[in-house]
Amino acid sequence: MSKFQLKYFFKAAYDLILVFLQFFIISLYFFQFDFLAQKQIIQVSPFSYSLGILIIIIAFIMMLVSIKDLGRNLSPFPRPINKSNLVTTGIYRFTRHPMYYSLILISIGVFIIKLSIYYLFLTIILALIIKFKIALEEKYLINKFKNYLLYKNEVKF
Repeated sequence: MSKFQLKYFFKAAYDLILVFLQFFIISLYFFQFDFLAQKQIIQVSPFSYSLGILIIIIAFIMMLVSIKDLGRNLSPFPRPINKSNLVTTGIYRFTRHPMYYSLILISIGVFIIKLSIYYLFLTIILALIIKFKIALEEKYLINKFKNYLLYKNEVKF
């Protein structure tokens, strides 16, 4: 295997690992493991429960809008699909990565509802994975779209 092929293989593997980890962490929200401590940090109150639900609803709406606005450009991978175009309209006028941010907000909402160390841990890990995924995706977008840097400077978040 040549040096170029090896480099491409590792880049593709990193893309795949980030996507796998993201979906793996999200799947852990649906399972409760007895061997993991489910201790609550503080007692859940009606206010914290309502706040968590509100955050989840807002984030879910944000995700649906971003999926609609992205259209055929949608992909779970950080590398843009071949015949994609740069979307800078709709919700993408206000934020560059609304789907990623909505996943983090949903995770925060679940944590606020449960107030347990387990969900805090999942939220932190998911946020870190998404941070790495955004950094990688932005490198790909800069290389693919010549006007991405201008867009990035205009839309800070």
